[in-house]
Amino acid sequence: MDRSVKKFLFDISEAIYCIENYIGDPKVFANYENNKQLQQAVERNIEIIGEATRQILEIEPTINISNARRIVNARNRIIHGYDNIDNVEIWSIIINNLPVLKNEVKNLLGQSY
Repeated sequence: MDRSVKKFLFDISEAIYCIENYIGDPKVFANYENNKQLQQAVERNIEIIGEATRQILEIEPTINISNARRIVNARNRIIHGYDNIDNVEIWSIIINNLPVLKNEVKNLLGQSY
């Protein structure tokens, strides 16, 4: 695996870890929805995930990250449509997509050693 791809995978892993720590357990949407600082911290880490994914796709377009294009698109929507961010959509990413991505990144990094 290309060294820079590995670095981007670590960046994704770290951003997911940060989001999980920010959200806490149990995951409560109302806590997220009522905390602007939390929203901004999560959105920033989704931007990082999206940019790292975009960089990976440029280097290794066939990498096994499901929904890679959707990840990049989510990043673009947050950056360019910052005034139209839907908290429900972000929450859906946190609950439905991050656990899958976390496992895929873990597997990819495990294969690179």
